[in-house]
Amino acid sequence: MNLLLPPNTSVKLDSDLTCTVGKFIGGGGQGEVYQANFNGKAVALKWYFAQQATSKQRTAIEKLITSGAPNDNFLWPLSLATIPRSKSFGYIMPLREHRYKSINDLMKLHIDPSFRALATAGLELAHSFLQLHAKGLCYQDISFGNVFFEPNTGEILICDNDNVMVDGHTNCGVLGTPRFMAPEIIQGNALPNTQTDLFSLGVLLFYILMVHHPLEGKQESDITCFDLAAMNKLYGSEALFIFDPDNRSNRPIPGYHDNALIYWQLYPQFLRDLFIKAFTIGITDPENGRVRESEWRSTMVRLRDSIILCTHCQAENFYDVEVLKVSGKLRPCWSCKKSFKTPPRIRISRDIVMLNQGTQLFPHHIDPQKIYDFSQPIAMVIEHSKRLKIWGLKNLSSENWDVKTANGATKHIKPMESVTILNGTSIHFGKTLGGIRF
Repeated sequence: MNLLLPPNTSVKLDSDLTCTVGKFIGGGGQGEVYQANFNGKAVALKWYFAQQATSKQRTAIEKLITSGAPNDNFLWPLSLATIPRSKSFGYIMPLREHRYKSINDLMKLHIDPSFRALATAGLELAHSFLQLHAKGLCYQDISFGNVFFEPNTGEILICDNDNVMVDGHTNCGVLGTPRFMAPEIIQGNALPNTQTDLFSLGVLLFYILMVHHPLEGKQESDITCFDLAAMNKLYGSEALFIFDPDNRSNRPIPGYHDNALIYWQLYPQFLRDLFIKAFTIGITDPENGRVRESEWRSTMVRLRDSIILCTHCQAENFYDVEVLKVSGKLRPCWSCKKSFKTPPRIRISRDIVMLNQGTQLFPHHIDPQKIYDFSQPIAMVIEHSKRLKIWGLKNLSSENWDVKTANGATKHIKPMESVTILNGTSIHFGKTLGGIRF
């Protein structure tokens, strides 16, 4: 195999620093990626093919390096890389750890992450693209080929950031990835922008949670020749959500689209409602109907907090208020098909958190000034050290809690102490009040 850069090649970086080319990692349409050594630290080095190494691309990379990454989830360009007398160039970026897996591995069922990990991945994706867009940037090519995640925790990494452009000044050579592009791009009515990014983000989140595409139902199964014209209709001019509440003509077909049929029923109504908005109003009214990153972010947090464990098989299910309103009880466990007892829950302001074994509360839950702060847990559900099946909420914070039980008794819970989880107990965390209910 002929590589662009032989092993041990010395590459010049900014500020007269250098790195040494190591093993080949992979290649694509723009160039090749290598592992490289920079001051004893492993980094990734992307090197462009000569025809891709344009002055426009170089200027774009230099601007990204100057602006800096929106957050640590982006494998962002760190320094321009050059070789004397070479017409090409590249850049170094952080190296992806092996524990991060491709979303393709999820699609192919090579990994089996928990619902909590998937919700966390959705949260981190929404938060990361919110921060990117807040810098006035457009990603242009959101797809599962550009995202990796840690299947045990849901942590994400976003790669291929060299195509990120200032919103409104996008590179017309990059329109996106088929199946992820917004309908208006497919129809030739728009170029990539933050609004089209939002559509692609919605498709990515649907793929992650439903293991299926939101527009591939009966219309897709009826296609006999999946050519460009058919794709333009399915994803562009005749795009129709598979669960559109007002038009059932593109519903998933049993035996052909089983992932969509199975997973859609597992999730709570508030999540399904947001997907309905994303792929109904969001298709017909891109400017005003697209689901914002902040909406996805708050919904993914709520989804995490809604997880309940089946008391029979420990499978993850969801606390769905809308189901309770209709039937007075939750659906049976999707895994063992048995009805199960709902765990206690705590309401803090408008948020409801299910108190399963091991559930953690974070600054996000109890401090209005620390929104989306999941840095360190401030409380955790634990079992009594001597009395089995007696559960408590352990104070992991540095603050005292004021507790009042249903019978009116009050006490202070110091750091590292626990309060027994009893119906009607209220906990004042300092800035917010939480009430426990069964």
